[in-house]
Amino acid sequence: MVDDRILLSYAQHVGVALAERGLILASAESCTGGWIGQVVTAVAGSSAWYDRGFITYSNHAKQQMLGVQAATLTQYGAVSEQTAQEMATGAIKMSDAQVAVAVTGIAGPAGGSQEKPVGMVCFAWASKQELAGSETHFFSGDREAIRRQAVGTALLGIIHLLDVMPPSLV
Repeated sequence: MVDDRILLSYAQHVGVALAERGLILASAESCTGGWIGQVVTAVAGSSAWYDRGFITYSNHAKQQMLGVQAATLTQYGAVSEQTAQEMATGAIKMSDAQVAVAVTGIAGPAGGSQEKPVGMVCFAWASKQELAGSETHFFSGDREAIRRQAVGTALLGIIHLLDVMPPSLV
């Protein structure tokens, strides 16, 4: 189980990495409901490196706030890497951030299907210059456990993005 201390440790690492590079973060969240924003703002001084979070739980919110295309939602669904990618790039466009993370998934206990089961969570990370990557994870546990794992994965993805990308690309 990813506990609060681990999440806070990840958020502190994200903050140090962003601050060292003079970069700002935005988050776009669906199934995590603002939990990423809550964790990063628990770090003292986060206002220096965190701009805003978009909680876009409905498809309409994803479209209205982040510019996710209706065609993407129709073709791939809200829980897809394609939607997460558009959420991440939308968070960059609609903020002052140079780095963004997006999360969309099915935390349960209901709402899953055979092709998209409970625990399926899609992530995307973007920089100002490019979509940096996306991936899908299948978590287990109850609703809180799935969401907690998603927050941890999102934060680790930011750390990875900052550690592997040359500064000129971020």
